[in-house]
Amino acid sequence: MLSVYSDTYYMKQALAEAQKAYEADEVPVGAVIVCDNRIIARAHNQTEQLTDVTAHAEILALTAASGHLGSKYLQTCSIFVTLEPCVMCAGALAWSQIGRVVYGATDEKRGFMLFGGKTLLHPKTRLEMGIMEQECSTLLQTFFRKKRV
Repeated sequence: MLSVYSDTYYMKQALAEAQKAYEADEVPVGAVIVCDNRIIARAHNQTEQLTDVTAHAEILALTAASGHLGSKYLQTCSIFVTLEPCVMCAGALAWSQIGRVVYGATDEKRGFMLFGGKTLLHPKTRLEMGIMEQECSTLLQTFFRKKRV
């Protein structure tokens, strides 16, 4: 049984959000934001549904978490996201001063690590990568394979 407080548990919750995106024919990326061992925000990509290129899982989760806490700063929070954030999302995460970023799959084409790496995040933000990488990658690969048929 997974501890409710493990990184794997929270990444599984983010994967559940990614599955919602998959089922809505959105790029399957999901995110959850955790504060004091509680999930305070959940989101998945909704760029197609909202006709909004900024409606990435991370951006939507940041908005929800800020609303929940009544603060634009999330220093005591962690975000778990199934895919490495893009530069836009890394910038938003930096502005939020989020305490920790944890992602599953690497984005080899648009991930922020290609374009400045950790320097794009707030200096105090801790970074962890590769949590449930295989499961996160498989969902994305399945989605894009289906699109190419």
